[in-house]
Amino acid sequence: MQSPFNTQNISDVKLLGITQYQLRQELHSELNAIAHELLVIPTQISHIVLLSDRQWVDQERKLISELCDQYNVPPPKNHNNEFSVSLGDLLFRWERHTEYSTYAVYLSGPFEAPFEHPPVRYLPHKWLTSLPGEILVATHVALDDRMRSKRSLSELAQLFSSNTVIGSKVAGGSATVWSDNQIHDDGFGRILIHDENLRSRQVGRLVQRLLEIETYRMLAMLPLPMTRQMIPQLARADQHLAQIITRNTELTSIEDEQQLLDELTRLAAEIEGLSAKTSHRFNASRAYYDIVKLRITELREERIEGLQMLQEFMIQRLSSAMGTCELVHSKLENLSLHVARASELLRTRVDISMEAQIRDLLKSMDNRARVQLRLQETVEGLSVVVLSYYLVGLISYGLKAFKAVGQDINVELMTGIAIPIVVVVVFFAVRGIRSMVNRLHK
Repeated sequence: MQSPFNTQNISDVKLLGITQYQLRQELHSELNAIAHELLVIPTQISHIVLLSDRQWVDQERKLISELCDQYNVPPPKNHNNEFSVSLGDLLFRWERHTEYSTYAVYLSGPFEAPFEHPPVRYLPHKWLTSLPGEILVATHVALDDRMRSKRSLSELAQLFSSNTVIGSKVAGGSATVWSDNQIHDDGFGRILIHDENLRSRQVGRLVQRLLEIETYRMLAMLPLPMTRQMIPQLARADQHLAQIITRNTELTSIEDEQQLLDELTRLAAEIEGLSAKTSHRFNASRAYYDIVKLRITELREERIEGLQMLQEFMIQRLSSAMGTCELVHSKLENLSLHVARASELLRTRVDISMEAQIRDLLKSMDNRARVQLRLQETVEGLSVVVLSYYLVGLISYGLKAFKAVGQDINVELMTGIAIPIVVVVVFFAVRGIRSMVNRLHK
């Protein structure tokens, strides 16, 4: 009976009647992916790491497809992030990572002089020059057969251009590794491995670990030049912050406080800009450094008398660089925290000063309102007098008119009697109008 799981998309098939997670197969395949090739000793390897943005991955696949067409072999499938193929006598491997791509070329067969004819030279030069990115790591690896006697110190000195050689026994004594951790005239580093008792699957794992150490140690050190440039910037920012804090105790006006707050805000923006620019790089560097230490531990080194081990060389040199990066990163975070505290204190002081100004302004407005009320009351009294004067005048004119038509009226007496009546009426009328206005306002 045919298994129901032979379909192309496992997420479309139910297991025990239960729908499977759509990415189950992809995650499972990721865990079981082979990160190394099965190698036959003797063999030589050229390994190149190119820093490039993720946007170039399609261009890389296209170039690899063109290379496969030249050798009449199937190209990589779309969306693959790793690809291995035989190109005649060569084995070619490509891997795409988050911020870099690796290209490895393997050539199996006996050789007398390691590094003299590296496998990368057999790839088309024009194709190599078209690869996107910048070279971060370039390494030649040579694996000597166990049947061949170990190379003497004079041979090692010649192979590594008389540089200081480091080395050790690895994989529980199953192989010996030498290197000088130098870039030679051809632009490549060199690693020589002598097989003593490696099993077939150990060879690929050992080579992979050594190449990952070469790659991740360089990636871990990427922020070091930027870190060194930041040291004087942080020193100036620290000194500027100290000056601002000192001036904060000498301020006498809110204008000075606001000016100092603006200056502190600009400093905070500068610090946060540095932090945003470097935070991702520092975190990535820390992760790469952890991988380097893990891969070195997995080598299971044993000392060769008179030689410095790979672990000693890497940890001593790399830990110093990583310590500098960590120190600057910690300094940047502390400076950002101090700037934030100073900004908060100064902003609190400005707020208190503004509240005091607002209180004084409200008090002044209250006093002005009282004065206006008094003036209004005075004006109301004068209004009563003025209105009463004009009303009495009108009454007087009216009485005179009655007298002119023959009415026997004492104009002066009647006008005098009308004065208090008019004043009282006008007073209560004005007061009523003011009360009505106050009610409408409320």
